[in-house]
Amino acid sequence: MRKIAFLRSVRIQRADPYIQQAVRGLAADGIEAGLFHTSGTAGDEDFPGHRQRLDRGVTPRELADAVAAWGADAAVSISLPCENALRDAATKAHLDAAGIPTVMTPLAATMLLVDKWETKQLCRQAGLLVPDGFRVDSDLLAGRGLPVPGYRDALRVQAERLGYPLMWKPVWESTSMGIRTLRSPADLDDHLAPGPGPGHGSEPVSAVVEQVVEGDLCSVDIVGRPGAYQVLPLCWTGRAGAEPVFTFADLRWCGPREEADAAFAEVARTLVGLCESLEVHGSVNIDMIHTDGRFVILEVNPRIGGATTLSCAASGTNTFTSLARMARGLPVAAGPAQRVGWAIEFLAGDGIPPAVLAELRHRVRVVTAHELVIDGASHGDIVVLTLAEGEEDRTVKALTELHEATGFPAADVMGKISSLLTR
Repeated sequence: MRKIAFLRSVRIQRADPYIQQAVRGLAADGIEAGLFHTSGTAGDEDFPGHRQRLDRGVTPRELADAVAAWGADAAVSISLPCENALRDAATKAHLDAAGIPTVMTPLAATMLLVDKWETKQLCRQAGLLVPDGFRVDSDLLAGRGLPVPGYRDALRVQAERLGYPLMWKPVWESTSMGIRTLRSPADLDDHLAPGPGPGHGSEPVSAVVEQVVEGDLCSVDIVGRPGAYQVLPLCWTGRAGAEPVFTFADLRWCGPREEADAAFAEVARTLVGLCESLEVHGSVNIDMIHTDGRFVILEVNPRIGGATTLSCAASGTNTFTSLARMARGLPVAAGPAQRVGWAIEFLAGDGIPPAVLAELRHRVRVVTAHELVIDGASHGDIVVLTLAEGEEDRTVKALTELHEATGFPAADVMGKISSLLTR
């Protein structure tokens, strides 16, 4: 094998530093890596290999043709969010047919997993807990197809059965975009009204309406192929409740939480069984809520996750190396990946002055610090740092001294880190 292509739809910096480690590992074995990306810029420090920027609207066939023209022997999807995972799954079909095996979950399974309603049914059938809810069909709302005069009233009855508040989630959305809270029948009526309305732009959209589940948001990545799946450590990403929150709004972390980790073991086995049944090939990211000792599944995303760097940092693994090994037909690790310490991720507002970042690196172990850009919008810098168990007090002291000298990290972030590490 001489060349492996990586398919990417967002800035490569979000994969720092693990994609660079994986690419350098391939180069050491005489394999050239190629990045085929549709967003952001990438230099040698971002991807030390072949790089080709493609239009954001590239079709699966065009993407497959570009990869084939480069002479790839295999390909790996590292795209997100889900609409781009679907693009790569269709690209996989073209590449596989051309004799270029591609590490990506097959298209049929990907289409089920990017649909929130279908995912809910798959999880329920597997024996996993999901929020109770019902599906809203955009064709019936818009009067397309069969006229169903009682459809809106049927949905109102369903909502009353569940009880308010409820969450309105477009069936085809990602990274928490488009989610709305329905606090009353009037809110539901606004979404069911003919024509444009709250949360559905110029046209009605199909949606899942479901009960609000309060608890701790968490996610887990599962990486592998049938017969060999590795479950990475749980990452904790904030609080869930009636108000939808930005994915990166809160402190995100991976660290010791013994009771939750023990309770998750059986859920992990069930999720691996689901991956086996769907023939997952690559990575999936599962979003959950931990409440009253139970895990309620929100989404199973057929792609790497937004917390992949966090889980790699806490476990000493490298998802991108695992995916590259799969592309080469080499064995991959299976079973639970053991956590080796803490990893903490937080947003740093408008950015970190270079001198402050240098001082941060001097005081603690920084995994990555880069600008977070989503759909072309900057959300400031995002930082991931790690520490071993037993280093909690030293880390809090080092960050507190940095905050007192520079104002970084911000007071609210500093308070959350201190509370987490000293509880």
